[in-house]
Parts: sequence; structure tokens; C-alpha cells
Amino acid sequence: MQIEDLKSLLAPVNTKIVLLVMDGLGGLPMEPGGKTELETALTPNMNKLAVEGILGQSCPISAGITPGSGPAHLSLFGIDPVKTEVGRGVLEAFGVGVTVKKGDVAARGNFCTLDANGLISDRRAGRIPTEEALPICEKLKTIKIPGVEIEVKHVKEYRFAVVMRGEGLSPDLEETDPQRTGAAPLSVVAKNAAAQKAADLFNKWITEAHKILKNEPKANGLTLRGFATDPGLPTYKELYNLRAACVAVYPMYRGVAQLVGMDLIKFSGETPSDEFKAVADHWNEYDFFFIHIKKTDSNGEDGNFDGKVKVIEGVDAAIPELIALKPDVLIITGDHSTPAKLKTHSWHPVPYLLWAPASVRPDTEVEFGERACMHGGLGVFPALENMPLALAHALRLNKFGA
Repeated sequence: MQIEDLKSLLAPVNTKIVLLVMDGLGGLPMEPGGKTELETALTPNMNKLAVEGILGQSCPISAGITPGSGPAHLSLFGIDPVKTEVGRGVLEAFGVGVTVKKGDVAARGNFCTLDANGLISDRRAGRIPTEEALPICEKLKTIKIPGVEIEVKHVKEYRFAVVMRGEGLSPDLEETDPQRTGAAPLSVVAKNAAAQKAADLFNKWITEAHKILKNEPKANGLTLRGFATDPGLPTYKELYNLRAACVAVYPMYRGVAQLVGMDLIKFSGETPSDEFKAVADHWNEYDFFFIHIKKTDSNGEDGNFDGKVKVIEGVDAAIPELIALKPDVLIITGDHSTPAKLKTHSWHPVPYLLWAPASVRPDTEVEFGERACMHGGLGVFPALENMPLALAHALRLNKFGA
């Protein structure tokens, strides 16, 4: 059944759904016979939910395919990322409040460190802090290219967004990140003739940007990724009749939430408890809450096994704050796997926990971890089925057919 077909089944009830996404949650043992990050973490609260709920594994795209964060989240939201490709640039731009309309071209920028030969020695410029990156972005805002309007805005740490507006621009452009150190940043290449104008303009902008950056100690280079324009996605209200809200620290995830019509909840702080408090403060205003935890993924990409374990334990310690709100459905999962062993996203299925006291059929598993999820009652299923599962367990779907 297509996700759009759920509209005819939607029931007018007032149940509440919480989707807690620990980015890059899935992991691997560092040594044969060892435990994953999630299995190593002390998670008494999630284990209790596992006993009372049901486990499984979600597949973000399809078997063997490693997803980016944008497509993986779209799957969880019920949007097929293969049919509806959304570039990371538009997600970053929306996340920091930059409007991207049809015909605009947005890109996500990364500051990087170049050696004396112009080769990338650090793809993330040492993860420079926001206070160092902000003034550099201000300098980039001074670049003018005839015939187009350009907007640059800092995102977080080494990330920024750049949006180009003008006539005849196409986002069909190749990224400039070679995805490895020891290589030079690539030029913007048009995928087709219609995109050549945009490619030429972005290359001119990059040339001017490198003149500005050349004397920076860490961020003396940049790469551009995820060229995109507004894809015009359906909203949560249109698809599911849900008043939906997003609680996330990192702008990119606020961006993808906005694209599907979620309101952004503003809050202070960056801890799981800070995010859960924001949910509590707005509990009566919404039917659906998407909560995003980023640092599981960051530690995985850095190869920091122990750091990822501590982030998971920090989330677990705050879980009682969510349970106290008495959600009808609580789903705890990740968008994809980011094993510290691999230091990158991977194709491995993602641990998935569904807790719904009024409707769940518990399996026999007693803890939340990869091996337990392999034996869970939900089995391995497409992440696209997350929203039908959530709606069904929230008693928001009527039966199909007579």
C-alpha cells in the first residue's frame, strides 16, 4: 500500500506519537565476539521498554545500500527517498531559516583543511567550533557574482549553507568533496547541458572563496555537497492528519522536518533532557514529535566507540522524562547505522524499538541491542513502514475494506 493511500483510513483520535531518532544508532563490535555500542551501553530504561514493547530492524533504503542522513530520515517519515531525491543543500538551508524556492540552488558547504599542495588533509577542518567558523562565513558573504544573488549562512561548526538565485539555474551538479583526504577538492561539474550555467557560476564563487580562505589556519578550503532545490514534498498534515513538531539541535534535521511540514520547537541547551523538556513544554500543541539526537552519529564517524556508548547512556538516563508524558506510541531507533569501527555510515539494518502500552504485542526480547533486534517480533522491514506502524499502534488507522 502506498503511503498516500493511508488518507482514507485515518481515524479522528487524539493519541500522541513520539519518534526518537538517535542518528547513526546501529553499530558493530570492534572485535570478533564483542558487543556493539548499543549493546555495551547501560540502558536500563530502554531495556524495560524492550520488555514491554516489540523490537525489529529497519532498512532505510534497501539491502546493501548505505544511506545519507537526508534519505534515511525521509524513509522514517514515509517519503520514498528513491522516488523523491532531496539534496542535503536544501535541508541545511531550511534548517537555518534560509528560503529555497523552485529554481534556486542550495548546497551544503564544509570547511576543510588543505595542505601546501592543495590537497585535503582534514575534510572537516578539525571540526572547528562555531565561534571560529562564524566570522569566516561573514567574509564569504562579501562575494559577488554578476547575474545571481548569493546567500551564505553558517550552520554549525564546520558546516554552512550557500544558496544561489537567478534565472536558468539547475541543481543537477556533481559534488566537490572527493570523500577522502589526500585529494584536491573537485570542480563543480554539470550533469547535463541545462546545469552548465549553474556549474560555471558556482565555480566562480568557489574561486573567490578560496582567495578569502587561503590564510585561514584550519578552514583554508571548502567543499560543496548536496546541490538541490525545493522538492515540494507533501506535509505530515496532508499525509497523516498529524500536527507535527521537531525538536533537534542540528539544523539539517530541522530542515528535513520543515520540508514535511513540521513546526520547529525552539529551546535552549543540547542535552537529551533539554530536548525532552522542550517536548513537555509543547505537549498539548501537537500529535507527533520527532526528536533528533546527533552525537551518536558524530562519535561513530570519529571512530569513538566509548563516546558513542556514553551518548546512548545519556539518552537512556533521560527516557523517564518522555515516559512521564504518557505517549501512546514511543519509537526509538536510528536513521541509519554508523559503526565506530567503520567511521562512516553503513548499510546495516537499524535497531528499532516500538512501545505502545495499549496495542503492542510484546515479543520475548528483554534488552535493546542489535542481536536482540535481530530476533524481535517485527523482523527486518523497510523504514518506509515506520509511519504506518506508528499510526496503527496509535489507533489512528481504520480497517481497510469491508
